[in-house]
Amino acid sequence: MIEKILVSETDLAETPHEGEVRKLYDFEHATVVHIKLEPGEKLHPHITPVDALFYGLEGEGTVLIGENETTLRKDELVFSPKKIKHQLINGTAESFRFLVIKTPAAKEKTILL
Repeated sequence: MIEKILVSETDLAETPHEGEVRKLYDFEHATVVHIKLEPGEKLHPHITPVDALFYGLEGEGTVLIGENETTLRKDELVFSPKKIKHQLINGTAESFRFLVIKTPAAKEKTILL
């Protein structure tokens, strides 16, 4: 059986972050989340108990991991190790869409800073 998930048909998640957050898939080995940040929107600084990968889908945004900063663009992947403060920001005039893949699925809560 093939399971197909459409972003547009997935409910918005309730989070403390700005933007549209949609959990696409969640099982013991990973969680996949689609996030869309409009100009000026951001994810608040936070620490996850698991590793996270950010994959750019559209536009570009700033990724802060610990004391380091980079730009994430379409078709680029950035790794964020567990238990390190990170944040994503859309400082552009265009939409910024990306996937977050957390592995394994978190059993502890994310710490919002």
